[in-house]
Amino acid sequence: MSSHVGHVGLKSYFSGFLFFVFLTLISYFVVVDGLLSGWHALVVIILCAIVQSTVQLGIFLDLITEPKPRSNLHIFLLMVTIILIVIAGTLWIMYSLNERVMPMMDMKNMKEGM
Repeated sequence: MSSHVGHVGLKSYFSGFLFFVFLTLISYFVVVDGLLSGWHALVVIILCAIVQSTVQLGIFLDLITEPKPRSNLHIFLLMVTIILIVIAGTLWIMYSLNERVMPMMDMKNMKEGM
């Protein structure tokens, strides 16, 4: 039985899996143990996510080694566009709600005035 599955061998799949577990543990311990805080933690998590998604496209989804990767690339770019729209919309809504919510002190003053 051949050790190759499709274009990439089982050894590549296994090393990719271990790499993803390692990157996931880095992100996990940065948050849970508080190894970094603030923007530094955010940058590490975003970098781990970008590296994971890039390697996943190459190893697991065969986006790079496929004979016609252009159609997969278009689907991937559409997915990224939709995700960015959802994230931007969510942040916009949260920012807008934060500006429109009255502070607690103002609400106490309104109740006392009634």
